Amino acid sequence: MRPGAAGAAAGADAAATGDGAADHAGTDGAAPGGGRPPGGPRGRAGDPAGAYAADAGPGRTGAGSVAPEREGPRRAGAGAGAGAVGAGRESTAGAATGGTSGARGRPLSRAFDSLAIRNYRLYFWGYAVSIAGTWMQTLALAFLVLRLTGSGADLGVATAARYLPLALLGPFGGLIADRYDRRRLLYVTQSASAVVALAFALMTALGQASYAGVVVLSLALGVLTVVDNPARQSLIGDLVPRERLANAVTLNSVSVNLARVLGAAAGGALVAGVGLTTCFVLNAASFAGVLASLFLMRPAEMNPVERPPREKGQVRAGLRYAFQTPALLLPLVMITVTGALAYEFPVTLPLVARGALHGGAGTYGAMASVMGLGAVLGGLVTASRGNPKRSSTLAIAAVGWGVAITAAALAPSLPWELVALLFVGYGSVSFNALSKTALQLAAAPAMRGRVMALWALAWGGTTVVGGPLVGWVAQDIGTRWSLAVGGVPTILLGLLMLPALRHMDPRPTPST
Repeated sequence: MRPGAAGAAAGADAAATGDGAADHAGTDGAAPGGGRPPGGPRGRAGDPAGAYAADAGPGRTGAGSVAPEREGPRRAGAGAGAGAVGAGRESTAGAATGGTSGARGRPLSRAFDSLAIRNYRLYFWGYAVSIAGTWMQTLALAFLVLRLTGSGADLGVATAARYLPLALLGPFGGLIADRYDRRRLLYVTQSASAVVALAFALMTALGQASYAGVVVLSLALGVLTVVDNPARQSLIGDLVPRERLANAVTLNSVSVNLARVLGAAAGGALVAGVGLTTCFVLNAASFAGVLASLFLMRPAEMNPVERPPREKGQVRAGLRYAFQTPALLLPLVMITVTGALAYEFPVTLPLVARGALHGGAGTYGAMASVMGLGAVLGGLVTASRGNPKRSSTLAIAAVGWGVAITAAALAPSLPWELVALLFVGYGSVSFNALSKTALQLAAAPAMRGRVMALWALAWGGTTVVGGPLVGWVAQDIGTRWSLAVGGVPTILLGLLMLPALRHMDPRPTPST
């Protein structure tokens, strides 16, 4: 999971975070890498069926058209026809033209549509409890490292260790998530993560904490994340119908960030009041929430998923599929850059709290909580809009988020910092949810685990480079610069990608 960098990949991680399930589809008639099938409606490049289009009527092959998902991709690199694929169900024309899929002006109360589905509701609340514990642990680990070494660079390296296995083995974890039952995989990874949290608690309680011990246990968490992340992300697509996918993804981000508000505030108070050990113990206990939710789910109510047969070259096929599909490649490029430079808040915020703002754990807890509050508000607004109609919205969200991060870097005092972080949180969840939804709408169910493994690699695995980099910037140049090196590139990235993403937007068909 990645809360912030250490848990927001987790949480935030599950498909919006779910942090997201991705549905790449290559359907019959789709040209390799995009284009449109003969006689079909004109969609964006890499999305011939028009995953973002909202003009399909009954019986037409457009977004929300009736087409079974089970065919899956006929070959790696086939164009993404996810717009015509339901997540294990047939979607309806109503989903494309309005309803739950994103009519403008829909009331904010519609933001909670996906919670009407029992299995998703269990997932939502179970992971909310677990992620609150993860945030406590994330905060405690940051201040444990700073207490042991006092070095921003060391904090960056310790954070990067959490994502090194993901960077090396991420695509293989996605293949495992495609091949095996995702609920059963999560039983194993979540239980093992609780054991690691207990190991942190025991190490600190006995006074045996060391920097090397923190790095080793962080690596152990990273190994679990290799499988946990794509399984968690992909599970959301198994729980909800396609027309509610964007809503479910964004609601998952809301739960992650609501947990951040509670977890960071509680973690800051606990570190300041009773010490680090309590945070680790509570995190271990919080995994009971997600394990209970997995146990109570009804498999009969899940969308059926066809497991790919064992074949050679399946990891390479997943990579080829993503790189030859513009609807997947462009969002992945944006996620890679922002994941490496902008979303390093578990490193940057503690350093800004101690350095520029001359505070401690309480200051960091307040900053993370306010950022989480902004993310909750942004998530509710994004969830109420449903599936995005234009892929260029992602570039606009990147520009707005980059401006907010840059403002946080320039904030002269804690009150102004908190105001800026409110918008940073709003922008982060908007960008994250839009990017994961874009991948999910363009992905075939049989490729979902491998695609979401690439998302996890881009979003969390890049911390292997980004964490030490921003830690070094904070230590040698200044803590505010650790935020600026994320904000400015994010603005430039959004501006550069805007024309390409606009080119992929569906064009209105001329009336006859």
